[in-house]
Amino acid sequence: MATLPTPMAARSRCGSTEISKLASSCHYSSRKKLFQSSQRLGTKWKTIRQFTSVPTSGLNVSAMARVSVEQIGQRYTLTTEVGKQGKGSSYLFRTEIGGQVKVCVKKTNYKYVVFVEVSSLQLPSDSVGLILTWGVYRSDSGYTQTLNFDSLAPHEEPVVFENPLDLIVDSAYSLELEFAVELAPFFLSFLLKSSCGLDIRSHNHMKFCVPVGLERGRPFPLGLSFPNNGLINCSVFSRNAENVVLCLYSDASADQPTLELDLDPYIHRTGDIWHVLMENSRNFVAYGYQFRGTNKDNFDGGRVIVDPYAKMVEKPNNPGTACLGILSLVEPFDWAGDVCPNLSIERLMIYRLNVKRFTEHKSSQLAANIAGTFSGLAEKVDHFKDLGINAVLLEPIFYCDEQKGSYAPFHFFSPMNIYGLSSDQISAINSMKDAVKRLHSSGIEVLLEVVYTHTADSRALQGIDDPSYYYLNEPAETRSALNCNCPIIQQLILDSLRHWVVDFHIDGFCFMNATSLLRGVHCESLSRPPLVEAIAFDPILSRTKIIADCWDPIEAVQKEAEFPHWKRWAEMNSKFCINIRNFMRGEGLLSDLATRLCGSGDLFSDGRGPAFSFNFIARNFGLSLVDLVSFSQGKLASELSWNCGEEGPTDKTSILERRLKQIRNFLFILYISLGVPVLNMGDECGYSTGGSPAYGARKPFDWSTLKTGFGMQTRKFISFLGAFRQRQGDLLQRKNFLKEENIDWHGSDQSPPKWDDPRSRFLAMTLKSEQGTKKKSLEGSLFIAFNGADRSESVILPPPPKGMSWRRLVDTALPYPGFFSVEGEPVIQQMGGRISYGMKPYSCVLFEATAARS
Repeated sequence: MATLPTPMAARSRCGSTEISKLASSCHYSSRKKLFQSSQRLGTKWKTIRQFTSVPTSGLNVSAMARVSVEQIGQRYTLTTEVGKQGKGSSYLFRTEIGGQVKVCVKKTNYKYVVFVEVSSLQLPSDSVGLILTWGVYRSDSGYTQTLNFDSLAPHEEPVVFENPLDLIVDSAYSLELEFAVELAPFFLSFLLKSSCGLDIRSHNHMKFCVPVGLERGRPFPLGLSFPNNGLINCSVFSRNAENVVLCLYSDASADQPTLELDLDPYIHRTGDIWHVLMENSRNFVAYGYQFRGTNKDNFDGGRVIVDPYAKMVEKPNNPGTACLGILSLVEPFDWAGDVCPNLSIERLMIYRLNVKRFTEHKSSQLAANIAGTFSGLAEKVDHFKDLGINAVLLEPIFYCDEQKGSYAPFHFFSPMNIYGLSSDQISAINSMKDAVKRLHSSGIEVLLEVVYTHTADSRALQGIDDPSYYYLNEPAETRSALNCNCPIIQQLILDSLRHWVVDFHIDGFCFMNATSLLRGVHCESLSRPPLVEAIAFDPILSRTKIIADCWDPIEAVQKEAEFPHWKRWAEMNSKFCINIRNFMRGEGLLSDLATRLCGSGDLFSDGRGPAFSFNFIARNFGLSLVDLVSFSQGKLASELSWNCGEEGPTDKTSILERRLKQIRNFLFILYISLGVPVLNMGDECGYSTGGSPAYGARKPFDWSTLKTGFGMQTRKFISFLGAFRQRQGDLLQRKNFLKEENIDWHGSDQSPPKWDDPRSRFLAMTLKSEQGTKKKSLEGSLFIAFNGADRSESVILPPPPKGMSWRRLVDTALPYPGFFSVEGEPVIQQMGGRISYGMKPYSCVLFEATAARS
């Protein structure tokens, strides 16, 4: 049978004493009349003694009593009993002089009944009775009571009650105590005294201790659960902790907990999971845990740590403290009428944004309580529709390190309060759900960037069980890399992802620093990482969009890796970004450009397809789209940018025109390429950080820039490209790669491209629709040309069949509004049936084959 030697204690953190509360709500009785018991005790014990005193305000005492359950000739266990008096638990102890003490705790509607029964106790011959010397451990803002008279300071006196036990039969005694439900949870601690002055403790020479209103609980589910009205089950994993303390707060902004409850490992631990069931009748509002172990590098016993599974968290006012879990159930949200768009991956057109910066600027013309929130995001749904966007990708929204930003999270189950209308947790949760519902109603999916590979350097999950949660090759004070493929962390991540899908209706996830998901528990490289595979085949998560992004936001570098995918994982295609940037600044090979235009077959022909390539030109790390064509000196070499002839702002017309063409070229190539285009916040209106690639240099989105000449034409161009991409979906929105017969490559004079010439900067292609291929015509086909050189090119178009003509839809070198056209401009054939078109330096053109118009 198990032994329970670890202290279970409630340490007080608060003020004045109010003894009458306990005295008026506690009663004792026996199975026989009290005067019969008094007669048996003899004249020496005819009076019942009760000692009370007032402890000092601010008392902070830890109980030394221990609970034990030992095998005594037969097997005994902790049991739960249900009877007429209600349900309850029983605890069996062995005393230090032999015999047994059984304590039964039962709850009725209004009270807790504690029945103490002592049996087979071999008392000295001169002893004629037993007295129970007892007290309780609990505290709130009104009073403090303790029985820990072994460890009080000299000026502190204990509150002690002494009551005689009734002799039932030879060597068998009993006593019953009743406590008001409002007192729970607390611990009843006691010892036995014989009439001859002998103190009797448990077999390990400690006081007996029993929880009241605090039951064993269950290990699953992890976090908070609410099995019955008024009952709360708390469960947390820690394999290496030797002692866990549940800290309860009556004020979530307080620096110190109101009540601390030591969890006994022999009662409140199953395997590596600590758990407890309690009644929150004292209206505690927040909670956290303290974890203690022998290795001080892995545990910080004095720090209160948030429950990793808390569904709602609160950030105390003190900036040096971490979050606390909120001790209540998340209110249900009205999802009636919500229908996820469930778009096929090849149809996506994504806009990446930061929720706060997107609408916090006063130019958003939103009310102060809405600006910078999820509600503010939902108010701008028309902007997404104008751009042709059908999915938004939100930068991380988890609680994070204020200094390092959103890519250094504290917690994985709740959005930050700053995104709510009233800056509290419930408001943030409801605002996010409402925003998702409103976006869904407009046909827009919601994807989240998530960071599960690391946390903030401190005040996150450090101190729960570092050998299980983190890689230990880092110093304890900077330990932040999560051991993602450790089974318990893998389960934490899967549960977090399912939480966002089930409770928030999120449509997909982009996993930052995804290469770290491929590390094993000993930092070894895995070809089949359990977490990545589990996400790919999870019955819930596999139905969402799952995207790997190998950018490491902590080290600010791109980490390349062959990512295992099981035909489910898509990837942010950094090679697309690199190759297109190189081509547009006059470097790189034509073959690299061709590969990216056709869906990056070198990366995604392994059982996937071009739709698994998420293409981008600019991102939230590094230079913005406008800065890519404005800054290139100094430490910006890794950005592969080109300032078009002059660094920074300029008023030279030739340079401004060249920059404008380059921006159009980038957007054109992004939308005309196979794969999923990803716009970055501000691409549509000239968002700039002044040439700084640092994430911290990002500024709020200025909505007034949409009304500038540049903003209006760029926004209309993006809208045109999105609509054209949809209209030509059989060519540009494909699950599968184009067949050889559906694409022709050309030089400027219809000769083969100069693939082997690194100086060649011209490439053209003809994309033939499958319908046109079957009819052996160019109907619905496209002719696209790219001139990355600093000189003009005379381009020869393939002759259209009888009754067909080429119409120019885009020429990025033309002035606004003529550089793109929905209807298209006809191209006149020259003598001999040839069609020649002059392309200016650094420009792109698009032609569409249509039926000739009379």
